[in-house]
Amino acid sequence: MARRSARLLVALGTCALLLALADAASASNVATGLQGEGRDLQVPTWLYLFTGGAAVGASALLAMFVTDRRLVDRLHRGSYRLSVRSSPIRWLRLGTGVLAVALLGLVVYTGMTGPRLANANLAVLVVFVGGRAGLVMVAYLLANPWPAVNPWRTIVRVLPSGLHEYPERLGVWPAVCGLLVFIWLEVVAPVNTNPETLAVAVLVYSVYTLAGAVVFSPGAWFTYGDPVAVLFRFFGAVAPIRRTAEGFEFGLPGARLRETGPVEGLDGVAFVLLLVWELTYSAFVVTPPGIATVEALVGVGVPPLAVYLGLLFAGYALFLGSYWLATRYAKRVAETYVTAEHLAIRFAPPLLAIAAGYHLAHYFTFFVSLSPSLALTLASPLSPPLPPLTLVLPSWFGLLDVAFILVGHLLAIWSAHAVSFDVFPSRLQAIRSQYPFVAVMVVYTMTSLWLVSMPTAEAAFVN
Repeated sequence: MARRSARLLVALGTCALLLALADAASASNVATGLQGEGRDLQVPTWLYLFTGGAAVGASALLAMFVTDRRLVDRLHRGSYRLSVRSSPIRWLRLGTGVLAVALLGLVVYTGMTGPRLANANLAVLVVFVGGRAGLVMVAYLLANPWPAVNPWRTIVRVLPSGLHEYPERLGVWPAVCGLLVFIWLEVVAPVNTNPETLAVAVLVYSVYTLAGAVVFSPGAWFTYGDPVAVLFRFFGAVAPIRRTAEGFEFGLPGARLRETGPVEGLDGVAFVLLLVWELTYSAFVVTPPGIATVEALVGVGVPPLAVYLGLLFAGYALFLGSYWLATRYAKRVAETYVTAEHLAIRFAPPLLAIAAGYHLAHYFTFFVSLSPSLALTLASPLSPPLPPLTLVLPSWFGLLDVAFILVGHLLAIWSAHAVSFDVFPSRLQAIRSQYPFVAVMVVYTMTSLWLVSMPTAEAAFVN
């Protein structure tokens, strides 16, 4: 039975790969989604979207044939542990933290006094190329680096803290609210084009997060309250490497998504869905349909800032509602006494793989093209070379966006399959419970592929 399931798993991976490659080939002229260079598809849009959705649906169908629990356990629980003495790690983290604090000060200084050209300013390059793109990619591709590089955690070590106990009932809701504010400001404020505005934003955020760490303990605040730290912690659940008390643990990418991981309640579910929605939202508002929607609402008298805020909350509510409906329907079709809330919590971690795929699709090309500017500016932060060096990437890089999205969804499909066999004792119940979640993932896939297939422009009425 184990050999048969192993062969079936290989067939599953091969079929999924072939479907993904076929979809990528059909979308060989898709837009990168970040460079603003729209190109026409060589196939009808409906066929391109149907192919992507079919790739995910077919992969889910094939995954359902893998019913050997021992094989699923070996794939998700097999790991290699490396023991490392704590003292070198502690000194390394301290040194990294000190360097991060110095870099934070340099970001604020160069944002205020450096070049006005965003691509040549250290503040913009470090925050968006190094942090928003590069460090987040490290978090889900390798391991979560934020506990070591978090400059505010290093600063708060010399400040009094723990004045009040963090209320358990809040969970990560403060981080959800904070991330919503960040997403909105990134669209409506010129933080990625005006270095001085970015420096002010960094200062305001520094005061906010240091205050939270002082009022509550740093451990509680950076685990639950700080949106940046929570974002890295959640993305770190996808990574193949994690830090343990004895050293490091190595496993397959996404292996820990079978566990509840960082999702401890409905607040965690809300944060996961926000990670999925935020890049969808950021992509939508710079595409022709998004710009047309904004212009239409502004045309009837709605202020632009309110339009973007309304779209942010409306789309987020739609994502939350669709996931909750899928959860309720999964409970019904599985004919189980397991609560819908428990199902929502257990099936939420696999969605982190989708969020990681979205992030990689949106930021990989951006990171590669601007990494030379980042490196040269770090080498000479006070007098960066002008004009900035930007790599011109070949057109086939657009294929990677499609591939990243599909790989993220395929990993989510498999992780959800493993979760279902963890939750339900019956194989039939486990398979039935996946139907609604697969349907939601297919919709997510087609939506994201539709967005990356369109040209992009500046968001209307802002920046």
